[in-house]
Amino acid sequence: MFATLHPNIKVRIYTSFLSRIVGSAVFPFMAIYFTKEINASVAGVLLLVQVAVQFIAGLYGGYLADVIGRKRLMVTGEAMKVVAFVGLLVVNSPLFTSPWITFIMLLVIGVSSGIVNPASEAMLIDVSTKETRAFMYSVNYWAVNLSIMIGLMIGGWFFEQHFFELIAGLLLMGLLTLWMTYSLIIDTYQVKSHREQGNYGIKPLLKSYALVMKDWTFMAFTFGGIAILSIEFQRNNFISVRLEEDIIPQTIHLFNLFSFEMDGIRLLSMLTVVNTLLIVLFTGVAGKWITGKREEPIMYTGFILFGLGYFFMAFSNHLLILFVSVVVLTIGELLYVPTRQSLLADIVDDNKRGAYMAMNGLVFQVGKMIGAAGLVIGNMVGGLAMGTGFLLLVVLGIFFSKIALGKIVTIKQRVVIGK
Repeated sequence: MFATLHPNIKVRIYTSFLSRIVGSAVFPFMAIYFTKEINASVAGVLLLVQVAVQFIAGLYGGYLADVIGRKRLMVTGEAMKVVAFVGLLVVNSPLFTSPWITFIMLLVIGVSSGIVNPASEAMLIDVSTKETRAFMYSVNYWAVNLSIMIGLMIGGWFFEQHFFELIAGLLLMGLLTLWMTYSLIIDTYQVKSHREQGNYGIKPLLKSYALVMKDWTFMAFTFGGIAILSIEFQRNNFISVRLEEDIIPQTIHLFNLFSFEMDGIRLLSMLTVVNTLLIVLFTGVAGKWITGKREEPIMYTGFILFGLGYFFMAFSNHLLILFVSVVVLTIGELLYVPTRQSLLADIVDDNKRGAYMAMNGLVFQVGKMIGAAGLVIGNMVGGLAMGTGFLLLVVLGIFFSKIALGKIVTIKQRVVIGK
């Protein structure tokens, strides 16, 4: 069935897979980089600024994808990434290192990602059909998790000693992705030739999103999603730095066959690999089990398990507890991700699907911002307090989701009565 997908879909899955392999070996560990080069508090602020910039760029990028066109915006964004990768390589060479210029290059990468991602998502919808869309997203979800798993394995073992080489890999992959996007993507979206003056400005952008924000049912569900996603993004911020600082390097012996040195970064890499591998292996199984069952209680169960897993990861240094915690949070993730997506479909106004899904995509950006802020807060309050905060976020996630889903039930009841 993969062969029947539109060529644009296959090219985008390929480019996303390749770029994420190398990207996942570098970007999840940048909190550790800035903590070592500067300090933890400044690192948290810098990452928060980076996410905020990508947040704003994503807002504008989603709007421009309809005004300018998909391929043109994607090629522009990929070219910006290549320029930023060259900058990263220069300022992290054996001869010269500058964390501040590195930060500026990360801002450029954030802007380019904000430009590329909405356009690519819109393109996938443009060239897919209702019959192929579910399969397309399933393949893409599997490919994303597999590429992240491979990338994190590479980064966990080589980030500290071979940072320069990893950035060189980023540059090579960026050049390949730019070529594939420019040469292989077919521009199927037709931009209207006559546009009102001022369509590129802020006013029409704000007007388009204001309509979505007036839907309080959707916004409540969005707030619930932000609460849960902000927990997940602590892994590459507070938890990564905590493990790097708290885990004492030790030699691990496996069945007297071989041994290896375990430190905080490698432990984080292994924990994330376990999480991703379980998702890759059991997404289909979980999907079949969920089918036909009430989705709302399953989603809330997933929220709770997800939060409990991260609660123990926030302060425990015991290897067994950490790995069990990853299994628990992964089960929660397998339960809440598909059920939340399905429930979201009931909330979204089908006549304004593009605007709603663009706003829903911002859940990830706000979650990243809170995740970056967690690096600063965690440095002040400690692991146990942060873990307690994760549980409070779960409560907020359930609270806002219940508000939204309760409104849906009320609306459906009124429709039935009206009939």
